[in-house]
Amino acid sequence: MEVSLSKGRYARESAASRGYGHRWRKARETFLQRNPLCRMCEQMGRITPATVVDHITPHKGNQKLFWDSTNNWQPLCKPCHDGAKAKEEARGQVIGCDESGRPLDPNHPWYQG
Repeated sequence: MEVSLSKGRYARESAASRGYGHRWRKARETFLQRNPLCRMCEQMGRITPATVVDHITPHKGNQKLFWDSTNNWQPLCKPCHDGAKAKEEARGQVIGCDESGRPLDPNHPWYQG
């Protein structure tokens, strides 16, 4: 396992060694052609082209989760993937509201009680 460091970032394997090689690039391209809009933006009433295939449940090296395009892939724009989705994973809650102003997180206190 070869790990590299870059500009203060933590050590990490190369993209190809984590599964993001030629096969992934082809699968990603096909998925985005079939799913061209950002799912998170759509939930908030916005129409934005998707540029990233996100693993809904982080795969952490699990190949079954990594390649489960039916249940574990979603199309996102780069800002949603790098911003809101990253915060959701860190906090464990869905961020944002739908067009009517209701929280997207079903466990939000708004829905309790």
